[in-house]
Amino acid sequence: METALAYQYNSSIPVVPMWLNKGDNAWQMTASTLVGLQSMPGLVILYASIVKKKWAVNSAFMALYAFAAVLICWVLVCYRMAFGDKLLPFWGKGAPSLGQKFLIGRAAVPESKHSETPMIEPFFPMASLVYFQFTFAAITMILLAGSVLGRMNIKAWMAFVPLWLIFSYTVGAFSLWGGGFLFHWGVIDYSGGYVIHLSSGIAGFTAAYWVGPRLKSDRERFPPNNLLLMLAGAGLLWMGWSGFNGGAPYAANIDASIAVLNTNICAATSLLVWTSLDVVFFGKPSVIGAVQGMMTGLVCITPGAGVVQSWAAIVMGILSGSIPWFTMMILHKKSSLLQKVDDTLGVFHTHAVAGLLGGLLTGLLAEPVLCRLILPVGNTRGAFYGGTGGIQFLKQLVAALFVIGWNIVSTTAILLSIKLFMPLRMPEEELVIGDDAVHGEEAYALWGDGEKYDPTKHGWNVPSYAEENAMSEFSHGAKARGVTINL
Repeated sequence: METALAYQYNSSIPVVPMWLNKGDNAWQMTASTLVGLQSMPGLVILYASIVKKKWAVNSAFMALYAFAAVLICWVLVCYRMAFGDKLLPFWGKGAPSLGQKFLIGRAAVPESKHSETPMIEPFFPMASLVYFQFTFAAITMILLAGSVLGRMNIKAWMAFVPLWLIFSYTVGAFSLWGGGFLFHWGVIDYSGGYVIHLSSGIAGFTAAYWVGPRLKSDRERFPPNNLLLMLAGAGLLWMGWSGFNGGAPYAANIDASIAVLNTNICAATSLLVWTSLDVVFFGKPSVIGAVQGMMTGLVCITPGAGVVQSWAAIVMGILSGSIPWFTMMILHKKSSLLQKVDDTLGVFHTHAVAGLLGGLLTGLLAEPVLCRLILPVGNTRGAFYGGTGGIQFLKQLVAALFVIGWNIVSTTAILLSIKLFMPLRMPEEELVIGDDAVHGEEAYALWGDGEKYDPTKHGWNVPSYAEENAMSEFSHGAKARGVTINL
């Protein structure tokens, strides 16, 4: 059987080496773009629209800045701390990922070789892997920001982003994905339930504690400034999740297909369950609630997207639409700790609770045949499938405790260090005004919050800028012709 010309190796065309699979590379770059779009513009839009109008610009900027800062830190040192050679059982050796020799070679995760399986070596170049994993690091940082919107000093945030990426994110990524001790122990985190969502939720909650709360008036009334735009951001987030979970196998293979289908099934189920609970308990469906339910479904399926059956994705969707709903809507109002910590967008509930739930459910529902398709440790299975499944559940629990503990300690240490040089929270006068005080910009050319009607500024008979400009030009032209006009 003759090989198609497009797949034949030609030594005179070194840009297509023998190890390169064009389909895998095309899908990996597509998946990277989809995950990137979740952050930029997805979460930028969602954050800008879901907050009070006076914080729209600041919230969007925090996400925008994080996306750019993470990329530069990632290629300078962090990628290889997360996916390079081992320094410690939970951390890789930092080094730049910028040289052409490194980037055009075949992708590899050097510490991933297991006694039962070979080293992870996808059929695409290292450049594709570096960028794909950057998009995961970036969205983790932006999700964390959701806990401190509306009051964190922007300069403190600018310092916090690279420090947290270096000292917190890379630890979780190496431990679970890069060949660290949890990876070789056989913990399942298919696409980031622990590395991304549990980390961002716990770190965000910890940061919210140390930064302090919003103004009392903002905590009591914080209406979204544009619900329809919020839905646009949420839509980008949902559709981008196909790249999030579909790109995790590092190949356009059958496991990627299973992961994409399960991702959407779980998200839809969770959205419907959350909405139903809103109707039952509050009498009406909530658009914000539907988005929260969508989010918890996407988060919950992430650690097991490619290793659970599709009926299990429905089960996970039912639980992710109800348990985080309970913690956010019921438990939050009764817990003094949850009440004290001002987690602006409830990232603790939508990401920490849902991510932990997903990781533990994966320890119960991981299907043996699907596990063999992708996981490095043989005979892996969830507890519901007997055998060593009970041990797998315990592994999932221990890994969660490690991620929670590391993020509490590292986030606390980073923020207390920054506090030595600058305040973590904005001054009161900036908190009262919002975007205009922080950035000198406002999202909408409308009256500011609380501004009173002034007929000299807002009256119907006040000439517009265009009218004033046209009148001025007319006046100057008339003077040039020697005509006097009394305005």
